[in-house]
Amino acid sequence: MTMVTGIIPARFLTIIAHLIVVVVIFWTRDNNVRQCLSTDYTDSEYEQKDLELIVGLALSLAFFLVELVGFLGGVTMFAHSACMLSIAAHCSAAVALSYFVFDEWSCELFWYIFAFCSAFPAFVEVCVIVGVLGLKRNI
Repeated sequence: MTMVTGIIPARFLTIIAHLIVVVVIFWTRDNNVRQCLSTDYTDSEYEQKDLELIVGLALSLAFFLVELVGFLGGVTMFAHSACMLSIAAHCSAAVALSYFVFDEWSCELFWYIFAFCSAFPAFVEVCVIVGVLGLKRNI
């Protein structure tokens, strides 16, 4: 049986790359929030969209915590299917969110990226953790 050797560092690096881009969006979210609004927006509309983006970014950070605890705790480190999904999702998210920052995409696009590249991998991670720890299944 052959062993895949580069999957664990690749997963770690893509999660960290996605995390760094999310932190950058926290710092530079003003232009993206303005892109979500019409040209004659009010302060309350701005604050509402800003809060919406902050909630999405905070949820992303919470999902990173879930994934990093499962991964670095060794529970899901050797679940190769979950690792490949995580690598694909976080790599896609890092690229898409980089465009989100530099091209000042609309806030609505953030939620699609969030759903497919943060929430779905975290859900899979929780399923694997429950399977390994709760149901005592081998990976």
